[in-house]
Amino acid sequence: MQFISIGDLKTNFSSVLEQIKNSGEKFVIEYGKKHQKIAVIVPYDESIVQNQSREFGICENFASVKINNFDMSEEELLEG
Repeated sequence: MQFISIGDLKTNFSSVLEQIKNSGEKFVIEYGKKHQKIAVIVPYDESIVQNQSREFGICENFASVKINNFDMSEEELLEG
């Protein structure tokens, strides 16, 4: 994975795309003087678009919600 600033990406966009196409390299795009990471360019084959399956319940047992003294009927709730 390579890191690239927005300015360098603008200047070398075509060559960055060639590297992604030919070697499957991933690029992290950095922004500003502090090099804040804002995005990742990945090969299309590895993109989220291709991976439509998602695992549900991965955060199970990490958090819970408990509501005490909830005195509202279903009708009142649905009117809201």
